[in-house]
Amino acid sequence: MANIQTPCLILAAGNGRRIMPHSGGIPKPLVHLHGVPLLEHVLLSAKEAGIRRFVIVIGCRGGGIRQWLAARNSRDIDVTYVENPDYHKDNGVSVLAARDYLSGPFLLVMSDHIFEPATARAMITRSFGRDHVILGVDSNIGRVFDLDDATKVRRDGDHIVDIGKNLTHYDALDTGMFYCRPSLFGTLESAMTNGNCSLSDGMRKLSQRGLFRAFDIGDAHWQDVDTPEALAYAEATFTRDFGRTPVAGMLTRAA
Repeated sequence: MANIQTPCLILAAGNGRRIMPHSGGIPKPLVHLHGVPLLEHVLLSAKEAGIRRFVIVIGCRGGGIRQWLAARNSRDIDVTYVENPDYHKDNGVSVLAARDYLSGPFLLVMSDHIFEPATARAMITRSFGRDHVILGVDSNIGRVFDLDDATKVRRDGDHIVDIGKNLTHYDALDTGMFYCRPSLFGTLESAMTNGNCSLSDGMRKLSQRGLFRAFDIGDAHWQDVDTPEALAYAEATFTRDFGRTPVAGMLTRAA
């Protein structure tokens, strides 16, 4: 059974520059995929995995996200907003903005990455060391859309020894789903350069200390919806790849 006490940190502060031509000016997390905002996909999949508490970091056009959630029937989940005024910086800054709201293990996901609930459920039921971080990785490299844009991972067993978009030697891809402990915040602070850091910067430090582990998602599906092309691909393959998600079930019942 999933640990329902595990909260989910959702990064939703970015400006969505690359998908902006398709967004019509709305925040990227509210861009529709299969008739439903991306953020709804994330919330419903995490909820089905057993999560009820969410910490959402907002920034660019964050008021629109607040308004959308206020209009949504969210009585069955608890949502805390965290404002990141430095949303133009890398995503590690958004993670650090939430440090006062997370005191135990938490799932970390992106607002523009859709996933299957079973993946999240499997991750939050795993045991891991006090200072470790677990990353969901996909070793089915050939099926991933836009490989050039994907963050690559190199493993030694289940240890991640390197991560980055420009790796030339890699054996898996970063799905954007992490299971973390609050010690991550200190690691990100140590990775800061001129007030900025990415998650990958922090993860490279963890890998150097042997504290970064991989969880292979197997045949499960995920999709980073960061560009108009990725959105079109996710739309075209949604029924095939995400037919077991809560959104798919909700749309089937409404038909």
